[in-house]
Parts: sequence; structure tokens; C-alpha cells
Amino acid sequence: MFVGRKQELKAIPSVLEKRSGSVLVYGKRKVGKTTLILEALKGNAGKTVYYECLKSSLQDNIDGFVSALIAAQVLPVRLGFASFQDVFGYLNTLPGTFNIVLDEYPYLKKFTTGETVDSVFQAVIDNYLSNIRLIISGSHIGMMKDLLEEKNALYGRFSAVIRLSELNYKEAAAFYGEKSAYDKIAFYAVFGGSPFVNEQLDAQSDLRMNIQELLLNPLSSVYAYADNLLLSDLSGSMNAERIFSAIGNGRKKYGEIESKLGLSNNGLLSKQLKNLLGMDLLAKRYPINREDDSKKVSYELTDNLLRFWFTYVYKNKSALQMLGAEAFYENYIASTVTTFIAHRFEEIARAYFSIQVKEGKRKGILHIGTYYYDDSEQKTNGEFDVVLQRQDGYSVYEVKYLAAPLSENAMREEVKQIKAIKGIRVRDIGFISANNFEKELPECECIDGQSLYK
Repeated sequence: MFVGRKQELKAIPSVLEKRSGSVLVYGKRKVGKTTLILEALKGNAGKTVYYECLKSSLQDNIDGFVSALIAAQVLPVRLGFASFQDVFGYLNTLPGTFNIVLDEYPYLKKFTTGETVDSVFQAVIDNYLSNIRLIISGSHIGMMKDLLEEKNALYGRFSAVIRLSELNYKEAAAFYGEKSAYDKIAFYAVFGGSPFVNEQLDAQSDLRMNIQELLLNPLSSVYAYADNLLLSDLSGSMNAERIFSAIGNGRKKYGEIESKLGLSNNGLLSKQLKNLLGMDLLAKRYPINREDDSKKVSYELTDNLLRFWFTYVYKNKSALQMLGAEAFYENYIASTVTTFIAHRFEEIARAYFSIQVKEGKRKGILHIGTYYYDDSEQKTNGEFDVVLQRQDGYSVYEVKYLAAPLSENAMREEVKQIKAIKGIRVRDIGFISANNFEKELPECECIDGQSLYK
């Protein structure tokens, strides 16, 4: 099932319209890179050759690529080549055009000097693509981003660069489209936007059964994905899993993470966080009105599935083995999962406004995020979780993930409390309720769960 990716699908065909060109596609594992590439190549007149690179020597990969050319009936028999330049040079002598996909490009660099491999493909792109559209793909985000740096031999060589992210909450909902908005929010909050993960879901079952079957079942491919996602790319980062576990269990400030890990103030954590941020596994969060306040910075896992994994499963795998999925869910997850989902719902709400702005449905928005307030007069402080910044003030939205419709009394009490806070220019107040409203307040924008998916 192919979902979303409208902009990305436009980028690749724009290169395929030409006789030659090169595309770079990168993103974390199981995010849909290969599926996107093959979808974009469907119906193209050029002959497609797909090759997934090996964790082996350069010569082994040259031989493997030749085997792929034979399988695609580009070469009739095996020919001996000493370099990728020789292979691509030979392809230039053949009639027609070719779409060459080299997947997991970083594997080429495992047993060869990385600069050597990049220089080889600089030569290929500069000299041997007369009838070839080359697509290079990879999952090691750090290594793939390096290809775009000015110091790298491949700098400026790509006709298009696609950094593929997970599906957003609206796109992911296509995998469970018949469910209520309340349930759609829950499914995305737990399972996130990986197409691979969402394809494993049973849309006919409830959230609990899907969690038990996929995330609490060691035989499940989703369990294996969550348990092993970090192993290859983060083998050099000894504290990565411990950092994720600390964040997943509420330690989100730098000092809290450092204390939880028992690290001394030697800068090691800073380096590791920078690495994880660069790989899109972590995001740095701060209130839109306190961007320069380091004390307000927090760290979040960007992947909902990993966030759930490190909150509930990672440090309790021995208990899961002893209790089994059903008892583990009841004892470790059931009492707090609604709160977990509610926090993720705030991110969905911010994403909703971002999509609205990008689609031109909301104008005059300068920033979207959280807002930290500190009212010294009333001796109160806190954070609004969903705020739109405008020229004339802030639109503040209260986000509620409740099993029942949001009551009128609850809304009026929230409005009263917000208006009483000093020091913030509140332009207007709104509510986003996953399960509709008892009665909408005419003076507030009221957005129900179904509206998020229109």
C-alpha cells in the first residue's frame, strides 16, 4: 500500500524526464525509501536495475552489481570489471537509457576508505551518466548528510535531494481509516508514521490488541524492528539506548539526562546528543518565546514507536518474558497509556496547524510551538502546549484527549485561567478535542478530532 509522498514523487520524475541525472534519497530505516523510488520508476521507459549494496569490499559490490545487471537482462553474460567507473563506462556504450538504483550506499564505505568511494562516484556522475539516471539511497543519515557537505567529493553532484521522513499523522491514518478520530490519534501516538510498521497493523482490532501482538510479541517483525533499529547505525554510541530510555521516562532536560546516566560534566553527553539530533532520532524542543534560554531546552524522541518502546518495553523486557503480553500490558501499560497518547496528541495538534499553513488555509502565522509563561504577580508559571504566534499576539489552544466530549464548564474554566495570566498577549483562545464537544463556545475556535483528518 503506497501512501502519501506527493512532493517526493514529483521530484524523482523531474530527473527521469532527462536522459541523465542523479538523485540522493535518505532517511532512517523502514521509512519507505525503496518503496518511494520503485513507485516513482513505475512506467518509466528506461530499464531499471536495483542493487542493494553489501557490507563487504568494493570489489564484492562491483561483482554484486554486475549480477544485478545480468538479472535485469542488461548484460547477457558476466563480464569482469575492476571498478565502478568501468561498469558505468560500459553501460554508456549500450543503447537506451537506464535507471540505476544503488540502495544502502553507506555499506560501500564499510570496508573501504569513505573518501575513496565518494571520489569514485564523483567520477561516475561527472563522466559516465550519459544515458543513466542514478539514484543513490541510504539509511545511515549521518553518512548520507556528509555527501552534501562542501568538503565531500559528491557535493553539488545531485540533481535532486530527498530527505524522507515518516508519514505524518494524516497520511498514516490511511492504514486504519475506518476508525474514529479518537482511535486514529491513539494509533499514531503509539505506532508512528513508519509505513513498514503501519502495514503490520490489524485495523479491525483495537489499540491494546495491536500493542500486544506487535510490540509485546518477541516473534513480531515490529518488535524486532524496535529492538534492533539502533544497533547498526549507533554501534559507536554506547549511551544511545540509555539516553532514549531516560527521555522516554521523563528525563528530558540536559541535566536530567546527564544525572540519570551518571555522566560527569565532560561534554560527552553533548557530543552524543548532537549525533542523535543529526540522525533525526532526537529533536531539540524549546518554547517559541524562549529560543535563547538554554534552561528551557528539552529533548524528545522523534519516532513515536521508539518513544513507546523506550517508555514501556526496553527496560522491562525480562518482565515481559515472564508475564506474557496480556499481563504485561495490564501491569505496565494500561494505567498510563492514555496520558502517553495525550502528550503525543499535542504534537499532532501542532502538526495540524503546520499542514494548514503549508496548504494556505491559515494566514499570518509566524511560528507554531509551545509558550512558556511566568506570571510573577500571581506567582505562577507553566507552558501552553499549542500556540500560534501572530503579529498582534498569540493564539492559545488547549488540547484535550478525552474519552467523552469536552464539557462547556471545563472550557469556560480554561478560558478564565488563561485570561488571568499576565505577561502574554493572548489574541484568541481555542480548543482541540479528540472526542468532540458537549457545546462549542462561540467566542473560541473549537476543532474536533474529525476535523484534524479532513
